[in-house]
Amino acid sequence: MRINTINRQKTLYLIRHAKSCWNNNLEDFNRPIKKRGINDANLVSNHLNSVKIEPEIIFCSAAERTKLTSEIFIKNLGLANVKIEYSKQLYDFSGESLLQFIESINDSFGKVMIFGHNYALTNFVNNYGDIKVENVTTSGFVKINFEIDSWKNLNRGKTEKIVFPKHLK
Repeated sequence: MRINTINRQKTLYLIRHAKSCWNNNLEDFNRPIKKRGINDANLVSNHLNSVKIEPEIIFCSAAERTKLTSEIFIKNLGLANVKIEYSKQLYDFSGESLLQFIESINDSFGKVMIFGHNYALTNFVNNYGDIKVENVTTSGFVKINFEIDSWKNLNRGKTEKIVFPKHLK
């Protein structure tokens, strides 16, 4: 007797915050984005309108620059009806907290968008995607599909799409 097992595919849409502004005395957590960052985030998110981007939930670092970047992507991709949750755990640079966060996502979510920081995103993309990148640039977008039924079972996935601002200029 053959037993059919169906692996539910999981998809991550990973976005690094837009270029941030250093011309003030704010703490790192509170830095806004620069005009170039706004332009690049608009460029990438508008380009992605030609691709099917359908997150079931959005998670965003609680840092100001990721919040501002998420607002641009959400508006341009028509995702205003998708629930967004902000997390200080995603204010991560090494990737350890990012990985723990992803592995703790409720398995009822198959498609998840995350706004975060480097080097956490680059480390994750290189460890769990099948295409190496030197650096996930500011306003950079990476989509990775996983053949898993639980986020706890995270393994190497297939990098399906990479869009960085430099690809569109």
